[in-house]
Amino acid sequence: MILEEKIYLWLLLLIPVVLLVYLIFRIWQKRARSKFAKPELLGYLSPNRSSFKPLLKVLLIVFALAALVVGLVNPKIGSQLETVKREGVDIVFAVDVSKSMEAEDIAPSRLEKSKQLVRQIIGNLGSDRVGIIAYAGSAFPQLPITTDYGSAEMFLESLNTDVISSQGTAIGDAIDLATGFFDDNQQTNRVMFIISDGEDHGGNIEDMARQAAEAGIRIYTIGVGTTKGGPIPIKRNGVIQNYKKDNQGETVITKLDPSTLQEIAEEANGEYIDGNVTAEVTEKVQEELLTIEKTEFEAKQFADYKSQFQWFVGLAILLLLLDVFMLERKTGWIRRLNLFNEKRKTEE
Repeated sequence: MILEEKIYLWLLLLIPVVLLVYLIFRIWQKRARSKFAKPELLGYLSPNRSSFKPLLKVLLIVFALAALVVGLVNPKIGSQLETVKREGVDIVFAVDVSKSMEAEDIAPSRLEKSKQLVRQIIGNLGSDRVGIIAYAGSAFPQLPITTDYGSAEMFLESLNTDVISSQGTAIGDAIDLATGFFDDNQQTNRVMFIISDGEDHGGNIEDMARQAAEAGIRIYTIGVGTTKGGPIPIKRNGVIQNYKKDNQGETVITKLDPSTLQEIAEEANGEYIDGNVTAEVTEKVQEELLTIEKTEFEAKQFADYKSQFQWFVGLAILLLLLDVFMLERKTGWIRRLNLFNEKRKTEE
């Protein structure tokens, strides 16, 4: 599904305005009636007046307005899935989500900076396919290889240091997982970007990088953080409560270790890139991707999108008609049901 005119979604802000105006009107109305007569006397003067229907009529207007806004946005649904031929490179992003990535020695934090870098790289891609791996003490597949950049950005935003319970920085596991990410049936050129602070606790990363190179995977590493380092914040509801300490009670300082990342890139025919300046990283990545031969592959995508606005406009008209023909007095057949034993109470 795609939304053709997203700008009209701003009109949904009219809904709280309508509700606020209705609330103010009801307060004014109640005060005006209290000046005219007591509530008991008003009940005798207008026995058929419903206290619920005015609210129901406003809700009908609100839902009609919401439906009309969705109609203006014009959601479209793909009615046909077709196979198209594209040329590009298969790219896997391995993002470090260990606790050390919460360090704020690079603003706003190492992890947020990593996500920003991946987002910018994806935004500059053409017809390449992308996949995402998250890793800490172990590696976990977030998004398989796809041409859907929207889904890639959505999964990227969901990354945080809690997605993987086991802590550490097992870069080797991420490399091993990436080797199975690529489609062996389509002989595309394969690239992997590892975004990390380089603190590895898994071991054998050189061997893993060498095996990846033998499988035709070129690995580029992007170092995020500073060699001076910073403390690891302990947060609750996004607010820093304290900083991680070691067994001696000293604050732990985590530092960027470029040597580990440089070794991986060297073993896998790639290059190490300093990730502190976003513009420089995206420019360097574009230059490197231009040197890699594009391979033709098949991809499925939706075509022949059909507009669905008419359903929402029709619903809006129906709700408005219901509002027009709905009277504010009590409904006769509901009164006859006597659900709350009102007649008995009157007789008593």
